[in-house]
Amino acid sequence: MKFSISREALLRPLQLLNGVVERRQTLPVLSNVLVVADQQGLSLTGTDLEVEIVSHLPLEAGQVEQTGAITVPAKKLFDICKSLPDQSQIGFEVQEQKVSIRAGRSRFSLSTLPAAEFPKVEESQQDLSFELTQGQFKRLLERTSFAMAQQDVRYYLNGMLLELTPGMLRSVATDGHRLATCSLALEHNAASQVRAIVPHKGIQGLGRLFDDSEMPAQVVLGSNHIRIKTGDYIFTSKLVDGKFPDYERVIPRNGNKTIIADRQELREVLHRASILSNEKYRGVRLVLSDGNLQVTANNPEQEEAEENISVNYSGDVLEVGFNVTYLLDVLDVLNNDLIQITALDANSSALVEEHNPEAADDSLYVVMPMRL
Repeated sequence: MKFSISREALLRPLQLLNGVVERRQTLPVLSNVLVVADQQGLSLTGTDLEVEIVSHLPLEAGQVEQTGAITVPAKKLFDICKSLPDQSQIGFEVQEQKVSIRAGRSRFSLSTLPAAEFPKVEESQQDLSFELTQGQFKRLLERTSFAMAQQDVRYYLNGMLLELTPGMLRSVATDGHRLATCSLALEHNAASQVRAIVPHKGIQGLGRLFDDSEMPAQVVLGSNHIRIKTGDYIFTSKLVDGKFPDYERVIPRNGNKTIIADRQELREVLHRASILSNEKYRGVRLVLSDGNLQVTANNPEQEEAEENISVNYSGDVLEVGFNVTYLLDVLDVLNNDLIQITALDANSSALVEEHNPEAADDSLYVVMPMRL
């Protein structure tokens, strides 16, 4: 195999593939990237047996001198390309089970493993498909992915739920202490509710793959896999085999205390108070009274912080504790100038959303209280 390609053409695909290749090397070939050169161009594939990304790079006539397939260490190949000067032209040639990489006066020799040893994520039966833009999908991810659990024994929480209902696509994530959901009106061919849990690593890979563009992303959902084609990339992930909790039951609907606050101002107040919160529990106390929200925090070193912010509220005094990180994560992903927090009492979860009287919000957030 022998071909030439520009440094810039290789960088982004290799960066994406490095996000999914197996670091622990349960199989040596899983730390490699599969490189295939043929007359259609160059194909790069990385996988950890759960998630797979394939990148197709079109090459001009003459760039591929010899077709072939081989696997090479993914991180080393990426680090080499990243360290080369801008606009470098890279020559890639397989010689006696080694890959020779040349660029200008630089030369590198990398070990290889046969392409036949490289595994592929098995496809399942295709149940339904739909299309949306990269920007739409990225919004669903950004608005909810932060609430996923990471290493919970309830394995079905270590991922994001994609729920299709007639005319709607919804993303939901929860770690048992908070919940995030975002909805998108969408035409698709699901006649009834369809649910799929995409694992944490798959969601991370999608987050790196998508941008804010109007470029279409075609989604195919099978019984065990999700496959997404966009541009020159094909992303495949196994689905988590489990039953996601009934999130609708968690969303509080009976709150009678509503606070409307400036999002950015509240974010800054919470951030400053968090500096002196307990590093382990990250608790802050919110005391709500007519027109004012007081935020206090303290830690085992007897240090204290107190902040006050004007809010739109009238009613009984309410004192409640929250994990400040959970509140800040929500405020970081919202865009509106004003946010609305609805609560019932100190022992009930709070509902956080953007304050937009003219339109129903597509994103809802639930944060459980904590005892301080």
